[in-house]
Amino acid sequence: MHMPLQPKPIQLSPADLEKLRALRRTKAIATAALVFCIVTFLLARYFESTWPWLAFVAAFAGAAAIGGIADWYAVVALFRHPLGIPIPHTAIIPNNQARIADNLGRFIEGNFLAPGPVREKLRQVDFAQMVADWLADADRSAGLSRFTTKLMPQMLAAMEKSDLRGFVTDRIIEQVGKVKIAPLAADLLSAFTEDRRHQQLFDEFMKVLGRFLRDEEALAAVREKIRDELPSLFRVFKADAYLLRKIVNSASTLMDEVRADPDHALRREFDEFVEGFVAKLRTSPAYAARVERLKQDFLLRPELREMGGEMIKSLSSFIESDIRAPRSTIREQLTNMFVEVGRNLARDAKVRADMNQGFVIALAAFVESQKSGVSTFIADQVKRWDLGQLTRLIEINIGRDLQYIRFNGMVIGGMAGILLYVLEQLVFRN
Repeated sequence: MHMPLQPKPIQLSPADLEKLRALRRTKAIATAALVFCIVTFLLARYFESTWPWLAFVAAFAGAAAIGGIADWYAVVALFRHPLGIPIPHTAIIPNNQARIADNLGRFIEGNFLAPGPVREKLRQVDFAQMVADWLADADRSAGLSRFTTKLMPQMLAAMEKSDLRGFVTDRIIEQVGKVKIAPLAADLLSAFTEDRRHQQLFDEFMKVLGRFLRDEEALAAVREKIRDELPSLFRVFKADAYLLRKIVNSASTLMDEVRADPDHALRREFDEFVEGFVAKLRTSPAYAARVERLKQDFLLRPELREMGGEMIKSLSSFIESDIRAPRSTIREQLTNMFVEVGRNLARDAKVRADMNQGFVIALAAFVESQKSGVSTFIADQVKRWDLGQLTRLIEINIGRDLQYIRFNGMVIGGMAGILLYVLEQLVFRN
């Protein structure tokens, strides 16, 4: 069951009060002019026998009074019943408040909220420039960054509840699984081998081998291996020590030669090995399949899934800790980012034009979807206005002009009265 709408009082502004005072003055003048016409008519008729020319004055004044009274009736009938008498088709505005309200709402909907005028008006506004100016202000951007970081704990809590960690980890693993590792590895190795930079790796291997040859424990282990392989007679003559010394000396000599000669045969062999390996990675189906199996085995490891969850957990902990700090790095970076976005947006006319077009489309669509509601809202508001105050408000704004109709009615009526009197004299005197 709908409750009846309560009348809504209308507050008069200082400007409306000044218009009301001006209306009252005009009404008083118009009424005084009407009374003057009536008095003039009566006096002219009274003295007409003494001064015949007063017949013209009487004709003018009488007709002017009639015109003034008729126009007074017409003006008053718009707002109230003349003299309080409920004459049909008077008090037009109060009696048609609901119809006026509905028609006003439809008029605004059809004319002011039509798609064409709305879009045209929206195109006159540079929304993107407003956004750019707003963001370029450091204080405003700082406020926006504070607001954004205040929402982060809620966002992180929502992530926890929605199992976003598992979702992100699954998506990362899924996307990595789609990457062909063999060609990627080939490209990386090709970039690494440019200008023979892979020879640095070869030099590091030589250093490791040199340290091995100088390691007494390692040499002792090698000597034991040699001893185990030699016949017993050779062990008596300590051939194992002789062989080890020969191996170490030969290896050391070879390594010295390799380190001293950038174009040594071993280095060329290493170049050919690396180039061949890169070529096989790039073209060999067998190598590609082997690399893919290794990748899939790696992606199926439970440690990887746990590592993804721990990474997201660590990121969440860092964000929570940072935004609580008095000088938050995230807030500072967000502020700088917003300011920079504003400055770049102010400089890029094309991006602003695209943004403005988007604003026009979005806002025009919103207005189009809501305009019927606006029409209903306006109609309901007008229907809720107090009848007396509504009439008063309309009269305040247009009543003064209507009072001039009374003046015009008296002037036109008076001229018509003289004209009719002249015609009367011309027709009936002859």
